[in-house]
Amino acid sequence: MELQLAIVNVPVATIWTSPDSHRDIDQPAIQNPTNLKKWLSNLTYEKRIALSSQNLAQSQLLYGEEVLVKEQRGDWVSILAFHQPSKKDTKGYPGWVPRQQLCFVEEQDWRCESSIMVTAKHSTLFFERDPQLELSYSTKLPLLALDKKNAYVQTPHGKGRINREEVTLLPNHTIEKKKGTDIVEAAKTFLGLDYLWSGMSSFGYDCSGFTYAMHKTNGYIIPRDASDQAMKGNRIPQEKAEPGDLFFFAHDQGKGRIHHVGIYLGDNHMIHAPKAGKQIEILPLQGTIYEEELVTIRRYWHEKRDENE
Repeated sequence: MELQLAIVNVPVATIWTSPDSHRDIDQPAIQNPTNLKKWLSNLTYEKRIALSSQNLAQSQLLYGEEVLVKEQRGDWVSILAFHQPSKKDTKGYPGWVPRQQLCFVEEQDWRCESSIMVTAKHSTLFFERDPQLELSYSTKLPLLALDKKNAYVQTPHGKGRINREEVTLLPNHTIEKKKGTDIVEAAKTFLGLDYLWSGMSSFGYDCSGFTYAMHKTNGYIIPRDASDQAMKGNRIPQEKAEPGDLFFFAHDQGKGRIHHVGIYLGDNHMIHAPKAGKQIEILPLQGTIYEEELVTIRRYWHEKRDENE
């Protein structure tokens, strides 16, 4: 079966478990244009919980992200998000997205020598005619040109421009590999952001989406899910843990299934996206359930790794 390249053409596209996973309340998230703020403000605690407990959503995609399309079923397509490594499929994270949230391109038409990545929490993408879009942190787009104020980028909607101060330039598409302390500082900027199951954007993260994004902007592509993240990287003894390392937690006092991940800050504290109804927070480990559930510590920073691992 030949897989076709497609590009996400909304600021954030949720990857659903099946074409039937979405609910009426999710309509603002599956349309084009989307209305993420309306969707999130309408989601009650119970509706947020159901994204996980009823296995409705899997992950998310950012504007301009490339995916491979496997098949189309009505208004929905089955995709593989190949920038999100997963044991679920060696070619990329699998799931379903609305057909209208993708555009199909020829690979040679989507290539530039360099690119940019949004490093502000959000950045406005301007067009000459079309309505502007609010992009998420860590969105990457091909770079066309620069001036003192703007980065001009290639987008699914044609040429656009972004405030140069809100992006990082990526010569040859390479993100500089930074230190664990840089991962920590990036993470701290999202304190107070609401947790969102499947979240991969600065509109809302889940625990492993948060660690994925903080590593991505600091030069490391890591697996999408916590259970996969816990199997890669360099294993670190607890007494040698440093800021930027990932702490993983499992049910049954560390003997069961891995269910959570946080970023170590040092001094026995971590920053993490806890669960539905909570916000990204800094938490001392001592005296908490996490102290009992700690199962492994992994370090990705300073690791010279293949970007596709």
